[in-house]
Amino acid sequence: MINQKTTAVRIIPAIGKGVGDRVEFGGLLGAAPIMPVNSFGCEAFVNRKGRIPAPIHSFKN
Repeated sequence: MINQKTTAVRIIPAIGKGVGDRVEFGGLLGAAPIMPVNSFGCEAFVNRKGRIPAPIHSFKN
């Protein structure tokens, strides 16, 4: 949480584009570069019985 807002990303498929290309979405979405996606998974972490913590909702008392 930053400024009492959750952080997130939007992954929008860009068919026919490669890493480093630029895509124009138009309107309020604007433009963005194509970035590489992490190819690693979390299977090893989960198999070790690791826990992924829940998101923090607030740092206020």
